[in-house]
Amino acid sequence: MPFLAVITLAALLTSGCAGPEHKLGRGMGNVFEIVRMGEMRRSIEQTAVLDSPGAGYTAGAVRGLNRSLARTGLGLFEVVTAPIPPYHPIWTSYLNPEPAFPESYKPGRLSDALFDTDTYSGFSGGDVAPFIPGSRFKVFDN
Repeated sequence: MPFLAVITLAALLTSGCAGPEHKLGRGMGNVFEIVRMGEMRRSIEQTAVLDSPGAGYTAGAVRGLNRSLARTGLGLFEVVTAPIPPYHPIWTSYLNPEPAFPESYKPGRLSDALFDTDTYSGFSGGDVAPFIPGSRFKVFDN
């Protein structure tokens, strides 16, 4: 019996932690959906484009709020249950595991000296103010 306990303990200590890490990271990203409001912006845009422009701020806002709250709740669930299997994304029939962005704006790399190779010449690109909601200003849109 002690041999079985040693084998079990060795298996637990030498196994990787990629599953819990991914689940915790996905959960943290989903928890902040209520602040980021990506689902809200995407739902308003998609409803206005696909249904009617007038429905974007009524039905789209309601759908976006519903999806934002669902993503935030799912994120809380994944953060709390991060060490417990299953580690794959759940509830994928309703929400995409990746964060949602409107089709008109996909985030890119930051315009920062760390990422810009030619900052001294003044010719570089990237997002200038991605922390401002709705900001779509890019320096060379590359």
